[in-house]
Amino acid sequence: MKRLGWLLACLMLWACDNIEDSIYHGYDCAFFFDTTLHPAPCQLTMALGNPGHFLIVKATMVSGIRHIQTVRNYDHATEDIPLRTEPENKTRCLLGANNAIIIGRSSYTSQLVCYEGQCANCLNDFGGNNYPLTWSDNGQQLQCARCHRSYDVNNGVVAAGDGGHQLYNYRAAYDGAVLHTWN
Repeated sequence: MKRLGWLLACLMLWACDNIEDSIYHGYDCAFFFDTTLHPAPCQLTMALGNPGHFLIVKATMVSGIRHIQTVRNYDHATEDIPLRTEPENKTRCLLGANNAIIIGRSSYTSQLVCYEGQCANCLNDFGGNNYPLTWSDNGQQLQCARCHRSYDVNNGVVAAGDGGHQLYNYRAAYDGAVLHTWN
């Protein structure tokens, strides 16, 4: 019985290490979004509860107010969401390599995922940070104009083009009120 307990403990540690190893640390990601302040039909709020719905998310500052811009995968609709409350504007907002992340729920597993918004292979092969991904294949894939790879948005693997790295992952959690992404 002691052996079984030891074996289970080792397996749990190994699983935690694998999860940590899959999180991208090349650029900082720290993003909070309070869906209670931005209810439906807000694109970001809607995507969090719908498998297969993904968004490219970026942030800008306009006249001292942070704005979140989203581009939806299935119809390319855009939205500008001003974050007007003091707490929203005081939280850190770091969105990876070039101020872009991809957030959504996998159609395969319904798991909430967050990817780096830049091509993983170009980040790795060429350095720099300006390799944006755009929607293709009716929003089921993300494509890089530089290397012409396409990635499956549901699991991040290379779907077309030369093989290589899958999309870089950040942690993502949603408690029904607040979305949090980080590395």
